[in-house]
Amino acid sequence: MGFGRGKVILLGEHAVVHGYPAIAVGIDRGVVAEASPGDEDLLILSPWDLDVRPDPAGEPLERAFAIALSGHSKRPPLEVRAEIGLPGGAGLGCSAAIGVAVLQAIDEALGLERSREKLAEAAYEWEKIFHGNPSGIDNTMSAVGGVALFRKGEPLQPLRSNKPLHLVVGYSGQSPSTKEMVSSVARQLESDPVRVNKAFEAIDVLVRNAKLAIEAGDHVALGQLLDLNHTILSSLMLCTTKLDEMCQTARKTGALGAKMTGGGGGGCMIALAPKRDEALRIREILGENAFVTEVGA
Repeated sequence: MGFGRGKVILLGEHAVVHGYPAIAVGIDRGVVAEASPGDEDLLILSPWDLDVRPDPAGEPLERAFAIALSGHSKRPPLEVRAEIGLPGGAGLGCSAAIGVAVLQAIDEALGLERSREKLAEAAYEWEKIFHGNPSGIDNTMSAVGGVALFRKGEPLQPLRSNKPLHLVVGYSGQSPSTKEMVSSVARQLESDPVRVNKAFEAIDVLVRNAKLAIEAGDHVALGQLLDLNHTILSSLMLCTTKLDEMCQTARKTGALGAKMTGGGGGGCMIALAPKRDEALRIREILGENAFVTEVGA
């Protein structure tokens, strides 16, 4: 059985694509996959009702599935069934979670083993199909989990805390293209490098302070840093009215801080709650498209 976690970025999205650090967590929702010999190579995705056959020149899922199978030349045809527990295109790393789950399921069906770190590396090739120039944070957190400081091209740095993080994840119902949002920021950087680099440098400071807050268990400070990061991301034209309203609602309901997470232009927001009871109350107010996840100490 393969499992790929979803992820949320606490702080640092977009800046991380340009070499700055980010902090992310692997959540307890994701994708489960199982592979077995079949009549042909086939990837069945539920509840999307999609049947995908590998094709190196086909649609993104067809190309990604072809890449997942390409390292195994002498094998029987494989039927892979994946159950998806995340909204697609919502900033929760759904495509990476599918990749990690599918790759692990294929390995297990063929009697192979590789470390979670190696699984993350393989899933990066899967991610490139969907996002062009991904930071690598989605596939890494999907495979490894936990809370970690990430910088592109460097080893993951796990963060330790004596207190769990109680997070509420709310989906706006809008599913933009992460690739398009990354390109939008790249265009802003090219046309106004002083402004955008100042934004990245400010995010860098927030991330470094958030690392200290997490390690100290200071969630009040962490919540304030989330709010500040949200403001900077909004200045880069990444936030929507819906996400802003959801963040404001979460703060009024008792969240220590709230922000958009992921590519922006829609997708999801996150709120940090003091305790699980408060997290459940915030989720109830945000509605059926929200859920609570706890990242252990």
